[in-house]
Amino acid sequence: MSPRTRFGLQAQLALALGLTLAMVLALMGVLLQRQRAMQAEVDLLGRQAVEAMAAEGLTRRGAAMAQQLADALANPMYYSDLDAIGTLVRQARRQPDVAYVLVFDAAGNMVNDGSWDMASYGQPMHDPLAARALSSTGRLTQWTDETIEVSQGVELGQARLGGVRIGYSLDEAKASEERAAGLLRGRLDALARRHLGWIAALLGGLLCVFLGMAWYAQRTLVRPIRALAQSARAIGVGDYDVPRPISQRRDEVGELVRAFSEMSESISRHDRDVRRMAYTDALTGLTNRLAFRESLDHRLLPRGSGGQLALLFADIDDFKRVNDSLGHEAGDEVLLHFASRIRDAVQRLGGDDAVLARFGGDEFVIMIQGGDVRAAATCLAQEMVQLLGQPLTVQGRQVFLGTSVGITLFPEDAASASALMKNGDVAMYQAKMAGKNCFRFYSRAMDQAVERRVRLEAALRGAWDRDEMSLVYQPIYRLADNCIVGAEALLRWQHPEMGAISPVVFIEVAEQSGLIEQIGARVLRAACAAAARWHHGGDGTDTLFVSVNVSPRQLRSGDLPELVTQTLRDTGLSAGRLHLELTETAVIGDEAHASTMLAKLHRAGVKVWLDDFGTGFSGLSHLRRVPVDGVKIDRSFVADLQRNPDDLALTTAIIAMAHSLGISVVAEGVEKQGQFDLLRERGCDLAQGFWLGYPLNEDEFIQLLA
Repeated sequence: MSPRTRFGLQAQLALALGLTLAMVLALMGVLLQRQRAMQAEVDLLGRQAVEAMAAEGLTRRGAAMAQQLADALANPMYYSDLDAIGTLVRQARRQPDVAYVLVFDAAGNMVNDGSWDMASYGQPMHDPLAARALSSTGRLTQWTDETIEVSQGVELGQARLGGVRIGYSLDEAKASEERAAGLLRGRLDALARRHLGWIAALLGGLLCVFLGMAWYAQRTLVRPIRALAQSARAIGVGDYDVPRPISQRRDEVGELVRAFSEMSESISRHDRDVRRMAYTDALTGLTNRLAFRESLDHRLLPRGSGGQLALLFADIDDFKRVNDSLGHEAGDEVLLHFASRIRDAVQRLGGDDAVLARFGGDEFVIMIQGGDVRAAATCLAQEMVQLLGQPLTVQGRQVFLGTSVGITLFPEDAASASALMKNGDVAMYQAKMAGKNCFRFYSRAMDQAVERRVRLEAALRGAWDRDEMSLVYQPIYRLADNCIVGAEALLRWQHPEMGAISPVVFIEVAEQSGLIEQIGARVLRAACAAAARWHHGGDGTDTLFVSVNVSPRQLRSGDLPELVTQTLRDTGLSAGRLHLELTETAVIGDEAHASTMLAKLHRAGVKVWLDDFGTGFSGLSHLRRVPVDGVKIDRSFVADLQRNPDDLALTTAIIAMAHSLGISVVAEGVEKQGQFDLLRERGCDLAQGFWLGYPLNEDEFIQLLA
């Protein structure tokens, strides 16, 4: 047999079969290698997708939580309220995935780490992430193999108080990544084994089967997974509007595509919810402080809208009285009414670019821009004062409040957002000082006035303990026989540097700051103790009364009857010798509450006088409903008795009206004998004034009695 014969068709076929088998085996080897490469690529892409989504979620949660915690920590850190700081830190540490929360001061020393013993308090931070957190002026995100840390500075105004660091553990994220990778790897392995079994069964088949399966694998596996990876990368950078892959397949890949689409939609929805919560006031639905500040910063940037703009700060007058008397639910109802009225006014008069926000509590802020912003702000403020001054019906009761509006302009008053907001607060405060229910534009002089008031309030704290305050007593005479029947206790303040400070000035500061409750209680005790010493046997001085002024805040506090009872018990003064003076505006402001308080005082035997009668809106109906023993005719009527017939007629009517109800009448500010004679002719019961006697200290008053 020749070699040619031995290498015949059969050999060629065998050779062809061998070559074909070798080619198929080689192709199988290549296919297997390609399949392993695909599995590795899918595993890598899946891990990257899961890791990117987890990191993005933790970063966004950390940013929102750090901002909220920094805002909440500003006041406690400013006042060094360690209990409040610890409470906030421990609440934050209870959030999912939070590994640690560290609060540090401006020097980089630890303030609170959430532990109860706070062993690290006051110690500097030396961990690897501390240096960048201390040097950063804004929000900072740092990574380690185990944690993601978000740090945020804590500021109050322009002052940096320190910062907060929130560390999120990556353990759960890594575990999720491993689970997802394991699931994907298991599914791919199962799919690969199925395909390899099919290829092994058809090993003697045509090469096109192998090529077809390779094409099938490319089309059914790699392409959908690459599409998922591209979508995951887009979502990872915050592009939630990227088209989501759609699959009608019923296999694992189709299930994976649909699960991925549902997950991305859920992440997008949660992102929208978080943004809405972070930038919207929960009660009114208005823009909140954070969103308003960002909008204001944007408009002040050179690339922003630029131009002029005005900020209007509106604060509800006497809103605390609603919460105290009707409850917080009624307060929320009032806030909703006010928000609706302000929104209507802004929509009509503020322009298309106006922004309305609630800063918290009862404070609303409006930003308007474009055109003549001063004129627009004036028109809007007038409308708000008029609208918000109208009565509200809350829980079946009519409530009269009003609003004080402060206005500041850019760039006239300031060039920065912080300065503008400070100026708006100052202007609003001046509107309240001007009598409330009005508006004021910011001026440079307001800063000086606020600074003076702050200094005065600081000096007022502790003034009584430093013996800077004292009481003087102005005699009160009975007109029928010109005899002394009592005295009014008047508070005086002699400051070591500022000298004598008018009661008109410091009483208002004490009332607004809340110090009047502390000072008023001490004045009451001192006056009662002095009156108890006015006792000299049978000369009648043991029946002299002392009258003490009571502030509206003391009346609203609700514990005035108990305070009076305790004071009388401690000083030994009989209840009938104490007269309390209240302004008619304080009584009418909450007539039901005032009537209850005064009824308790009456049952205790204390007498009540209505001070400054005639200056407000009191009438016969009020005197019938409110239990009072006397009224004091305001000095403005007494001053013009001899010149103004209207004042004389009004004074005569007040005396007659009071006597018809069995109420005594006291005239204050008597400085001339003619005034004294006219009052006595018309039946006025008591009088006081410089013509009758100047205010005296206790020793001088006792000498006068002698």
